Amino acid sequence: MGGSASDNGSDSFSWSSDDELDNKKTFDSSSAFTAANEEAFASTAEASSSSGPSSALFCHFVGAGFPESLVAKAMEENGSEDMDSILNTLLTYSALESSPSDKQNAENLHENEHPENERNGDSPQGIDAALDQNIDTDFCRKTDVDSDFWSSDYDENIADDFSDSDSCTGIEETSTPPSDKDQKFIFLADMGYPAEEVSIAMERCGPDSTVEELADFLCAAQVARAADPYYVDPPKPKLYSNYAKHKRRRMLEYDKTKKPRTLFEDEEPIRLPKQMIGFGVPTEPCPPVSRMLPDAALVPPYFYYENVALAPKGVWDTISRFLYDVEPEFVDSKYFCAAARKRGYVHNLPIENRSPLLPLPPRSIHDALPLTKKWWPHWDTRKKLNCLQTAIGSARLTERIRKALEQWDGDPPLHVQKYVLDECRKWNLVWVGRNKVAPLEPDEVEMLLGFPRNHTRGGGISRTDRYKSLGNSFQVDTVAYHLSVLKDMFPGGIKILSLFSGIGGAEVALHRLGVPLKVVVAVEISEVNRNILRSWWEQTNQKGILVDIADVQQLTGDRLEQLISSFGGFDLVIGGSPCNNLAGSNRVSRDGLEGKESALFFDYCRVLDLVKCIMGKKQ
Repeated sequence: MGGSASDNGSDSFSWSSDDELDNKKTFDSSSAFTAANEEAFASTAEASSSSGPSSALFCHFVGAGFPESLVAKAMEENGSEDMDSILNTLLTYSALESSPSDKQNAENLHENEHPENERNGDSPQGIDAALDQNIDTDFCRKTDVDSDFWSSDYDENIADDFSDSDSCTGIEETSTPPSDKDQKFIFLADMGYPAEEVSIAMERCGPDSTVEELADFLCAAQVARAADPYYVDPPKPKLYSNYAKHKRRRMLEYDKTKKPRTLFEDEEPIRLPKQMIGFGVPTEPCPPVSRMLPDAALVPPYFYYENVALAPKGVWDTISRFLYDVEPEFVDSKYFCAAARKRGYVHNLPIENRSPLLPLPPRSIHDALPLTKKWWPHWDTRKKLNCLQTAIGSARLTERIRKALEQWDGDPPLHVQKYVLDECRKWNLVWVGRNKVAPLEPDEVEMLLGFPRNHTRGGGISRTDRYKSLGNSFQVDTVAYHLSVLKDMFPGGIKILSLFSGIGGAEVALHRLGVPLKVVVAVEISEVNRNILRSWWEQTNQKGILVDIADVQQLTGDRLEQLISSFGGFDLVIGGSPCNNLAGSNRVSRDGLEGKESALFFDYCRVLDLVKCIMGKKQ
């Protein structure tokens, strides 16, 4: 996907407005949750209306799964006819049922608050209930999280978030101590991740993976799934009073008895390195690395292929096999900039004598965005942003966070901090004022990805298109480090075939390295992206030849032979095919390389083989 903004492949993958994005993502989970309960109450009311208003309400709430004692208490506190206030109180008690101290605090707040404030939704406990309700429904649905995450990657300090948890101390109603695997499973289940997704993460990351790595995988998948407009929410579990009591045991039983469906069953899962530094990065110590390329990979031209690292089981084995059995190089761009971007690269470039782009870009949030430091709370320990996605957090979400934080003069409670940090990680929100968070602006994303300022601005391009194009691009500094070995090889200029070229990440990297672009044949399906690349080409006064081709499937053998005859061949074939069916853990379109968009990887292989064959005949 990287320098190929055509990961999405077609215009149908974009959203036309932020409001439409809100509707697709269902950001306001509390509203959805309340509506579902009210619908259930309404259906029950028809059957019990003859018993009078009070008894009918009592039956409604008991029928919805709330304990009779809690319903009676809530009706006594809020009046027997105030349905909204009763529901708020019941949700608060249900969410805090497992924490006696929090429950006592909630009871005290209800006793001291004025009923009229509760009806208006201004009371602290009303906010707590809304937050708990949002968090609970997010955990049940797991769709509120981008692009690539499930590629939003947790930052390097994620271990700090887990250090205070004691949810792995035992398994309810079991007589033997839990295994290490069960402890990890319980821990992640208690965080709210669905059992099936935890099982998949543990299988794909391997038995030796840490909780941090598993959570990283799950969060990355969560973000990518949210960015997929074709994803359909799973059905919500029925709310009943003893759900929390039996949750752990039921999830453990599910894990032991049911094996989730996975692709490439005959393949061994890829073992991603804990430190994604590939064959070395300029900012981290790395022992000398040597590799032996297969003979088929040594035939000109050079090639460079990129896609998401956290792909389904067996995908990278297949990619490597089709690209001459060259070993993938997995690199996280957090070693080059202030945002994580875990990618795999297969190439036949030399790995010695690489050099980074200078000056080195800022590698922390505060260095990259210094104006945010003034407002950054001490309990937000992020140093890096997660993977930059094609979608951003909505105004509705940031307003909900502001209202939640304004209820507290000092530091908010831990459960509020957790809620805010989870949303900030999912959507890469930064602090822009007191209790105010906001998504990154397009020019900030350009800077973090290594593109020149205003690279995607103007020319009739909307903000939505800018985010979409940037989210599917290369991280320029990372790619430039790998391509830096070409500088001394082609001092007079390089001829490249850029497949899925997107907004020109490869071209910008080579230009910044000082490698003249003699010929660029750019293949990109998105007209918006083609316009961005051509505009950059003209603005930077490139002296070479730029050829636009709209579809990679138009590159037949005859067309390639004509291009090679005209330009004398290519020195580099570069690109990253769409990652739509690779990123995340969605159940709708994550079909690996068999998916409609990601199957274009095989066109990359087809074109590369044809170029090698035609150039070999002409030598």
